[in-house]
Amino acid sequence: MEENKKIQSRELSWLAFNYRVLQEAKDASVPLLERIQFLAIFSSNLDEYFKVRVATLKRLIQLKKRTRQKLAQDPSEELDQVLVEVARQQEKLGETFRNQILPALRAEKIYLLDEKTLRPEQEPFVRDYFALKVQELLKPVLLTPEVNFFFLKDQTLYLLIELTQAGQPAATAILEVPTQKHGSRFVALPTQQAEHFVMFLDDVIRFNLLQLFPEYDSATAYAIKISRDAELDMEEEVSENLLAKIKRSLKKREMGYPSRLLYDSATPPLLIDAICRLIHITSEELVRGSRYHNFRDFFGFPDFNLTHLKYLPQPALPHPELHNQKKLLPAIYQQDFLLHYPYQSFEYVLQFLNEAAADPAVTAVSATLYRVADKSKVAKALVKAAKKGKRVTVIVEVKARFDEESNINWARKLEKAGATVIPGLPGYKVHGKLCLVTRQEKNGPVDYAYLSTGNFNEKTSRIYADHGLFTSDVRLTKEVQSVFQFFLDRDSNKQFRHLLVAPFNMRNKFVKLINKEIKNAQKGLAAYLILKMNSLQDEAMILKLYEASAAGVRIDLIVRGICCLNPGVKNLSENIHVRSIVDRYLEHARVFIFGNNGNEKMYIASADWMTRNLSRRVEVGFPLFDEALRREVRHLIELQLRDNTKARTIQNKYLRNDGKETRAQFATYSYLQNLYQAVESVPAASQ
Repeated sequence: MEENKKIQSRELSWLAFNYRVLQEAKDASVPLLERIQFLAIFSSNLDEYFKVRVATLKRLIQLKKRTRQKLAQDPSEELDQVLVEVARQQEKLGETFRNQILPALRAEKIYLLDEKTLRPEQEPFVRDYFALKVQELLKPVLLTPEVNFFFLKDQTLYLLIELTQAGQPAATAILEVPTQKHGSRFVALPTQQAEHFVMFLDDVIRFNLLQLFPEYDSATAYAIKISRDAELDMEEEVSENLLAKIKRSLKKREMGYPSRLLYDSATPPLLIDAICRLIHITSEELVRGSRYHNFRDFFGFPDFNLTHLKYLPQPALPHPELHNQKKLLPAIYQQDFLLHYPYQSFEYVLQFLNEAAADPAVTAVSATLYRVADKSKVAKALVKAAKKGKRVTVIVEVKARFDEESNINWARKLEKAGATVIPGLPGYKVHGKLCLVTRQEKNGPVDYAYLSTGNFNEKTSRIYADHGLFTSDVRLTKEVQSVFQFFLDRDSNKQFRHLLVAPFNMRNKFVKLINKEIKNAQKGLAAYLILKMNSLQDEAMILKLYEASAAGVRIDLIVRGICCLNPGVKNLSENIHVRSIVDRYLEHARVFIFGNNGNEKMYIASADWMTRNLSRRVEVGFPLFDEALRREVRHLIELQLRDNTKARTIQNKYLRNDGKETRAQFATYSYLQNLYQAVESVPAASQ
């Protein structure tokens, strides 16, 4: 990182974050099978990075020179830096796998075999398995001189095969490794005396190559994989049906421009040249890799029921006050409740929605859906509410990258059930997480709201660390109602006093709150900011933080991913401290705390400080009015600020100290577990 740069490269900062994921795979204190999962996460992240960010850089390079000169950095120069760093990380990935993961597996009597290390007694099983389960899935293509083009599917593993026969010129073939059709990338072999054996599906194929090409004497296979541009090519016009446009763009995605061809570094240069000609790419798209690609397939690595090689289970905890509530709405009428995922159960959200669907007094349900589970219980509850005759309004963001098709399917099911479905907004993505339930009470209608930092997704709620608030506080519910009304009437003059809503008032409100800290510091009063987010990229907000630092405001940032701010630089950011936590769960919550001269203000939000979040998305931040809930979140933030186990600088140096070991995520679970147990230990009569 360049010390004299005010704004660091977004692309290189993201790569630094992904290296923190790889650090978890390298960390011997992490259970072995969990380390393998981090290899998969690293690989999956990098695939998406090439499909989106590298593809974007290549698009920028194609712009006219005059246009490129207006950019903060020359995209060609930045792409060169990116590819150098990717090459370094790919090398580290290979080293980690070969020198750490494989030996650790062997120490646990788990052997990852290839076609050359099979034991003689195992060979019949592999031959039979290939003949019965694999061979019919393969469609090899001999690349004869008549073949002048071959299309490689996006993110699909292929074997490029060199064939030789005595007295004949070498031949080349290619075949797709049928991971999806097979159901897994791995084949478990029979266990022998407590020893476990597994092979890559590609190595099973390698071992049996001459069964596919019996007329040749030898066959050697090298893995290749292509990543294609995933940006949707569409204009968001009101005049055309957005759902239909998304559908068309999804079909184009498979045909997207190549952003990377990953190849085995052992591949003969002549074979590389041949495949480049066939798929019509240049050497600029080539990325050197190792024997195995698509490490994301390690999500499916067999665990052989070896539970000691995984993290100890942390079952989702009941909420201390909600766990014995048969009906949530009456409880929420009395007070606010805050949930912390994945430490506490997401089931309360499902209970909230299903209760609303079944309650005859509930007249309306509104919700925003950005990413939902494949068999979403949330969406099913909304369908049920619509079928029960409730007035259901659902904003389904059909532009949520890589979830477009799933969201379109749910949009159609909701429409069929009678719901009013709004497929996002032209020019904006709807990223705020909101639900509003209206119930007819004795004295008139009452609104109940759920506001969250995370998606309505019961699956990811088990691994994403988020906060969710249940409230009937009219200060919040009235403004949540205004957000939903905006989706219907598109009136851009909505006013919000308590909620922070992008693109309306969120940016300006954050700036005003920072300015207040600056003024307090200039008056000699205590002034500080504690800001937790996934990404910090917006230049205007970064410059405002530099201004606050120069005024003497103490700034603590907890930023998991991209951080384009340069901390700790003399005369620029001396008072800014940045830490990043990567651990068992994905830190996903956004929390913004402002000192306010001893009367702290705290907001929780769906938005990061990226230009897209503050200016081109509908995002929602909300204050915590309840003092007990503020103390609870403040304690959790303090745990993260004290973390000396999994906290790192944005240069990926661990933040160690001589104090008592603190691991924020584990300490959070213990804290919330103690809250629940303390309530449970009180006799029922005194509760």
